[in-house]
Amino acid sequence: MCRFMLCPTVLGLLLASAVSLSSSAVILENGMPVLWVHTTGLVTDLPIQNGVLTPDPWHFLHRMSLYRLMIAATDPFMGSMGTNATDSPLWGLPLQLGWMLTSGRLADPTGATTCGLESGDTMCISTQSWWGCVNYYASALPFLSAAQQGFLGAGVQVQMQVPEGVTDYCTTYADCAAQYPDAMSTWDAFFQGLKSAAESELPENEKKDALLGLYWAAQMASTQASATCNAKQGHYSSAEVSFANSWQNSAEYVSAAHFHSNLENSAMFITPLPSRVLQATDSAPNIADLSQEENHTLSIFSWMSSVNSLLGGTLVRLWKSAMCSVSTRERGREMLGQLLLNPSFATNTFLSIITGMTTSC
Repeated sequence: MCRFMLCPTVLGLLLASAVSLSSSAVILENGMPVLWVHTTGLVTDLPIQNGVLTPDPWHFLHRMSLYRLMIAATDPFMGSMGTNATDSPLWGLPLQLGWMLTSGRLADPTGATTCGLESGDTMCISTQSWWGCVNYYASALPFLSAAQQGFLGAGVQVQMQVPEGVTDYCTTYADCAAQYPDAMSTWDAFFQGLKSAAESELPENEKKDALLGLYWAAQMASTQASATCNAKQGHYSSAEVSFANSWQNSAEYVSAAHFHSNLENSAMFITPLPSRVLQATDSAPNIADLSQEENHTLSIFSWMSSVNSLLGGTLVRLWKSAMCSVSTRERGREMLGQLLLNPSFATNTFLSIITGMTTSC
């Protein structure tokens, strides 16, 4: 069992070596999400009590294993996404979780415990972490839905473990469906859509676009459900809270464009994210110990959030109205890449193109 749970000393060495490789966030090891080799690809490797799967989503490897199991179970239905083994849009989720780990965002922000720290349990995900809390809704909820829809095997039941004394997280499909009906129903719709797409006679590009639409609808519903995590933002600096909010706001754009969050695309967008928790004195684009790419990403996120706020939400509304067809969404994905990854791409160009695109809808 040490392979799956992994010894803390080995984990510490792995994380230390990964973090020392670059000032940018480390999200890949040998082309796969960090520590992927130490996760399990077998449902039967998860803890079982009285015939019920009981994974511990507050242990990093368990939570990462939820993604690995979902990807494996749904891959046979992902033909419209491409021919590569890493073309499923679900790959963006383990990369995101890996970035949260290596950037220190899953650790206890209160300092009351050593959860998530190199001096403590490196694989512990703190229930006090806003990032760990928000990610719960994008890991535990889809896994419970996948099990309910039969992707993990006939009749498989799941109950998530929860630390003693913690009561603010749903742990079963029925519990989560009662508390967050929109989130669970949209994840159900995504998994059901995968099955029906296999029998659809639509062109592959239209099937792909439709499935990505279902996927992002579920992602956004999980984000809305995670509003229960908001009080945990009080543990962080104003700079980190501002980034966290703009990070969530960016999902409005990628979801409307039906971003294909496969491994390759997701890595390009996640690698430039800040490789550590921001402090009150941090001000992009002049954060000395962050890379130029990280500073640029923080600046763009801040700009998009500020402009949208100043315009009373108009920027997001304009963008959503412009993403009205398969072709405009394709162009939108290209624009997002330019905006976030090309420092010479002017923000006013972004605004003018969006305005022009809305007239064609």
